[in-house]
Amino acid sequence: MSVCVSEGLLETERRLVTSHEEVREATIAVASRAERSITILTPDLEPSIYSDEAFLEVVKRLVLARSYSRVRVLVWDPSRAVRIGNPLVGLASRLNATIDIRNLQEKYRGHIKDAFIIADDSAILYRSDGRGYDGIMGSHEPEIVEQHLEAFRQPWEDSVFRHQGRNAW
Repeated sequence: MSVCVSEGLLETERRLVTSHEEVREATIAVASRAERSITILTPDLEPSIYSDEAFLEVVKRLVLARSYSRVRVLVWDPSRAVRIGNPLVGLASRLNATIDIRNLQEKYRGHIKDAFIIADDSAILYRSDGRGYDGIMGSHEPEIVEQHLEAFRQPWEDSVFRHQGRNAW
């Protein structure tokens, strides 16, 4: 289901997602809107989503085209990504300091259960249960995005630095 609301010259689009394929497509769509930054909160670097070749290409284009771009990834539990590997971690190694991946600090685990990807300050795919696929994608949603970025800020700052550029997990 998709809903469009006109707000002056900008149009807000909201779309419900309920399946893995819809989440994967919406993730790529949100990332494609980024001109400066991508912010991700994820349970375990969800390999079927964040290892997708099309998603990785969007991230690579962003960080190569704009030296000021930034990708921040906060992972609840990195054990699966460490065990099986993840191409996003490899991309971070090759593209230096523009991609920063951190492990969620213990004190936040169990309290944070949602997952999202945010492009710049307006587009978002939000899932209240990060282990599931039910969510909502919205474009031109600065108030909603700001709310989630603010909630992300402190856990991000407190969390364990694990990967930036060439540093190993």
